[in-house]
Amino acid sequence: MNDVAGSAPTAAEAALSADTSPMGEAARWAVGLLTAPGLADEAAVAPRFVPSFPVGPGGFSERLAGWREKGPFTVREYQPVAHKGWVTLSGAGGARYTLSLTLDSSGLVRILTLQPETVVPGLRTWHEVEEVLRAPGVEHSVLAVRLTPTSPVVLHASAADRPMPTGSAYKLFVLHALLDAVDAGRVDWDDELTLTPELRSLPTGDMQDLPDGTRVSVRETAHKMIALSDNTAADLIMDRLGREAVEDGLAAAGHHDPSLLRPFLTSHEVFQLGWGDPGPRAAWSERDEAGRRALLREIAGPITVRVGDLGPTVHRLGLDWHMNAHDVVRVLDRLRRRADRDATGTVERILTAYPGLPLDPGVWPRVYFKAGSSPGVMMFCWLLEDRDGTGYVLVLRQAADEQRLIGDGLFLRGVGRRIVESGLLTAGADAGRAAVPAGEPAR
Repeated sequence: MNDVAGSAPTAAEAALSADTSPMGEAARWAVGLLTAPGLADEAAVAPRFVPSFPVGPGGFSERLAGWREKGPFTVREYQPVAHKGWVTLSGAGGARYTLSLTLDSSGLVRILTLQPETVVPGLRTWHEVEEVLRAPGVEHSVLAVRLTPTSPVVLHASAADRPMPTGSAYKLFVLHALLDAVDAGRVDWDDELTLTPELRSLPTGDMQDLPDGTRVSVRETAHKMIALSDNTAADLIMDRLGREAVEDGLAAAGHHDPSLLRPFLTSHEVFQLGWGDPGPRAAWSERDEAGRRALLREIAGPITVRVGDLGPTVHRLGLDWHMNAHDVVRVLDRLRRRADRDATGTVERILTAYPGLPLDPGVWPRVYFKAGSSPGVMMFCWLLEDRDGTGYVLVLRQAADEQRLIGDGLFLRGVGRRIVESGLLTAGADAGRAAVPAGEPAR
């Protein structure tokens, strides 16, 4: 992997070579595509990808050839986190790039991209956090709290009271409603759910690729809903629970204004309304809640939208899941308490399956993570518990009228990593409050 023959490997190359996980194997293969003497054959690499991998008009070989022109490459950093991984490479002239991989549950490559490295500077104060997030045309919000037995202690807040679209954060509320149903005996973890064309959604996740009629346990489906942010998994669970059951549980799960989420949309419905026939989309904007519920019944059926159809932002039409940052804190804290009461450990395994960042378990032995995105929307949230059992929650949100202003999430993820590594969360509430008072608008 090193571009200088016979030279000692970098520390990152050594870490990549030592990783025996499926991600490590896939990352070595992907780096090898860039550093091997010759260009890989299209037919030889195809079995490594999911069938729906977007190869582009010229095939993957054309894309790969363009990437290889930026080399020769040296591995500078390797960050594996469960089914996702990021390899930082230095290329010709010292330019740096990020090779990003996402695997499906069987180890096939679902996403593989190479792009210029997104650089996030070191962040030492909350003021610096606010400054790095400020961008023309982008609304942002930050909330960091320390959890206590009585109420969260705010360490830093900007626009935390403002409802904003948050993409897949809605799955935390679906999980909370599922736990209500399990506790009440209405659903069992071993119950099976059946995939039908009407319940099939679009990625993220991999359940949309399963054949019609596939039966999957509630346990596995819930795991994929959180760990892979699987949209079809979330829709299967919502179908099992019923829309009204999820809506009825919103207040208990911590949402400050459940009317913002009524009717509670499935991912299938957001895709179909947002990027399908413009007629229903216009009707959605004009109708009240009762009219919108009727519209959802009218559009029920197999999805006709494809990933390539997604483009213009639709969150300002109400086609997303709106909540404020405090809502996210409350639902995460309630889920943590539910996990503490779950003697089977099922809830904890679901919530800790994907931590979102490569964090030291000696420092943070418990990490919950959820991301959310759609065109013009990006959100990351973490619940982290230290060795003493003290919990912290960090919520970062961005929204814009154009997706290009938001990017692919590497920047916001990098900000989250810098905040966690900086010690700002554990520095104390007094130091944090001086940055931006709670409720002050972020620009």
